[in-house]
This record gives sequence, C-alpha cells and structure tokens, in this order.
Amino acid sequence: MVGQLVTERLLLRPWHIDDDEAALAIYGAPGVSGWLSPAMDRVPDVAAMRLVLQQWTGEAARLLPPAGRWAIELRENARVIGGAVLLPLPPRGEDLEMGWQLHPDAWGQGYATEAGRALARWAFAEGLDEVLAVARPTNDRAGATARRIGMEWVGETEKYYDMRLLVFRLRPGDLL
Repeated sequence: MVGQLVTERLLLRPWHIDDDEAALAIYGAPGVSGWLSPAMDRVPDVAAMRLVLQQWTGEAARLLPPAGRWAIELRENARVIGGAVLLPLPPRGEDLEMGWQLHPDAWGQGYATEAGRALARWAFAEGLDEVLAVARPTNDRAGATARRIGMEWVGETEKYYDMRLLVFRLRPGDLL
C-alpha cells in the first residue's frame, strides 16, 4: 500500500472509489486514453470507471513499494486532475515504469513534470537505482515531460506491451 506524496502544488494519493467522476473525466478523454501503454479501452461511464478503480485499489494492496497508483490532486482545491503510476513493466516485471496521465485541461502547466519528479524521488528513496518511462513514438508531450524530469532517451523497443515504444531512463543523479 502506498502513501501520499506531496509537492508544492500537488498531492499524489491513493485512488478512492469515490474518485469515479474525476477519473472518468481523465481516462474517458480521447486525448488521454489514446496514448496509454498498454492501450486502455475508453471507459464509457461512471459505473465502468468504478469497476476500474476497484481493480486498481485491489491491485494496490498487492504491490510492493515503491510500486503504486496515485490520484494527482491539486492542493489548492482538492480537484483530481490526473493519475500517476510506478508499476512493474511486462513481461517479467524487472523494470519499473513511471507514468502520468492528466486531464487535457491540466496540460501545459508543469503538473506532469512535478508529479514525475515526486514519483522518482519516492522510487529512489525506496532504493531503486533507475526508473523507466515508455511512450508511443508519436506522443511528443510524454517525451518532452520525461526530458524535463531529467530522463534520457535510450531507444525504442517492442519488449513492453507488444508495441513499439520509446524508452526513457532516469537514475538518481539525473533527476532535475
């Protein structure tokens, strides 16, 4: 079970079932769901989003730190604007993926970079020596965010999720 991560503007906290409407606004947005790796079917309604959140909260109980899933909440008004993950990458789970997803209204304000840095600090404090981020080759925003965090592009692979992805790596000394 993961705890909360606090930044200047954000609170990263575990997802709750009653985050269903905010989560649907994020993961139901075509501008978000279309970029996810692995691909996530567009969530059609609040009831379906509740099922996804139930799955995520159940999964969270089985994950070993630093792995986890967080809701990204604005500290100023407690509005959920996105989600963040540190999850083992398939097929063997030997690499840990850092990821972030924001509602389109929250794009371009530095929130993904801020959340990513918090995830990385948490992962390194828990003893990891590197984290990875993967993105579809046409997802320029994800690549730009990874670079702002301090990640370096290390190549392309089809190792994860059976699709061609860009791979970015971050080590403790590279965190910006």
